[in-house]
Amino acid sequence: MKKNLKYIIPIIIFIMILSVVFTLNKDNEKYAIPSNYIAVFHGGTGEITYETYIYKIENKNANYGFKYINVTSRTISWGNSEWKHQITGKGNFNWTDDAFKVAKENSAYSYVTIPNDKKKVNMYTCGPTVYHYAHIGNLRSYIMEDILEKTLIYNGYNVNRVMNITDVGHLSSDSDTGEDKMVKSAKKAHKSVLDIAKFYTEAFFEDFKKLNIKKPETVEPATNLIDDYIHLISVLLEKGYAYVSGGNVYFDTSKLDDYYVLTNHKEDEMVVGVREGVESDSNKRNQADFVLWFTKSKFEDQELKWESPWGLGYPGWHIECSCISMKHCGEYLDIHCGGVDNIFPHHTNEIAQSEAYLGHKWCNYWVHCEHLNDKNGKMSKSSGDFLTVSLLEEKGYNPLSYRLMCLQSHYRKQLVFTYENLDNAEKAYKKLKQKTLSLDNDGVMDADAFDKYNKEFISYINDDMNTSSSLTVLYDVLKDDSLNDATKKALVESFDKVLSLDLLKQEEIKVDDELIKFVEKQIELRLEAKKNKDFLTADKIRDELLEKGISLKDTKEGTTWSKK
Repeated sequence: MKKNLKYIIPIIIFIMILSVVFTLNKDNEKYAIPSNYIAVFHGGTGEITYETYIYKIENKNANYGFKYINVTSRTISWGNSEWKHQITGKGNFNWTDDAFKVAKENSAYSYVTIPNDKKKVNMYTCGPTVYHYAHIGNLRSYIMEDILEKTLIYNGYNVNRVMNITDVGHLSSDSDTGEDKMVKSAKKAHKSVLDIAKFYTEAFFEDFKKLNIKKPETVEPATNLIDDYIHLISVLLEKGYAYVSGGNVYFDTSKLDDYYVLTNHKEDEMVVGVREGVESDSNKRNQADFVLWFTKSKFEDQELKWESPWGLGYPGWHIECSCISMKHCGEYLDIHCGGVDNIFPHHTNEIAQSEAYLGHKWCNYWVHCEHLNDKNGKMSKSSGDFLTVSLLEEKGYNPLSYRLMCLQSHYRKQLVFTYENLDNAEKAYKKLKQKTLSLDNDGVMDADAFDKYNKEFISYINDDMNTSSSLTVLYDVLKDDSLNDATKKALVESFDKVLSLDLLKQEEIKVDDELIKFVEKQIELRLEAKKNKDFLTADKIRDELLEKGISLKDTKEGTTWSKK
């Protein structure tokens, strides 16, 4: 019997191991966990409920098993022991239902948004340095941020969006070297810095109107919060995170365990001189340290100066966003947006100074828009043809054609600008508007069909703002012969709350003698074509007039027209 046990026991143990493996594999199939995800969350549709769920998780450093994720405290538990890894920290997570997803900068995948306040989102977007007109590459980022805000609103969130206006302290290198961009522009125009700031701020928001970008509820110029900057810097000095050197106040990055949290770089990889415009500063203890406050030791001809405990001077660029955000969004920020060129050093420095000051995590989600490139590379104010919204208008383009061009691509992919691409977007926009403006109010809206398409639209726009696929849903609606015009029109109106392409807005047309002569001539040509049974030409004339906002109506008395 003992001899038999010698063989039976290992067999039983082997069978038990097979059983466990089979069960784990079966569970894995049940939850369909992709190998490149750390976690898949189950539960919640449309919004996040604040209670504890049980989720199935795959972790490369642990066996398969159940983990408990407490959404309120953002902690993950393994069995009875707490796993000290925040949901908002590093890792790859994906929400499988309809709750809104947004890209996390230190991950290649999507995170579900978990606002600190259940249905309110505090969102901060880096505003412009108002020393020149915004070029269309800058404005691509603001289109992305506009889509993000409107997507959140579409999902039922109350969004508190805040933006700064940089009117002091932004040096030409984006680091701590070069001339102040505002001062340089003011000298060139022979105007004061504040006059320059006012002029270009107004021009910036005129571009917003032309592109249907919603102006943030709160817009704060950097020069408004000097006392706030001085207070924050004083606290950092008291805590040992800052030091005075050469008359300036610097942040000491060596005090942080993970300064490069957004870039995943190492100290020795960020070599001075490799990134364009970065120069060595002998006053710094560490090459990554950055200026919190400048004094006359930096620039004696700086127009805007304020008294401070460290002498007459002015704030560094990075500190304004931290203080403006804290003033209007509190200590816990949900989403911070900007262009990819803001990641380092600007946003990296914001995190450093904010969390050192607060003593806790500051912002949960960072959303960055990729560059708009031309044939020579990244579009910028200093390179080649300086493309503004006004210039596109002068060339005959509708600014919303450029917005459509941006929506046809994903915001985290580089987009190449050519006039050929813009021409295609302009043609697509005109055809799209021709279809949407031809819809009438006949019939009763089909609620079931509306819900079906609306859910499909939400599923794409909520998936890291997949605007390209969202536009496909719009085209599917317009092509669906089973839908009446009332249903199509209701869906177009609903989708346009996010897309903001003025799809149902009639263009205002000024009626003058020249227009009257033109339309009457086209009507004559169309009537002649119909007499000759050339219906293709007749339809083409009608469609071309419709594109121009002229609607024809055939009656017993003849053809009449009206402007839409």
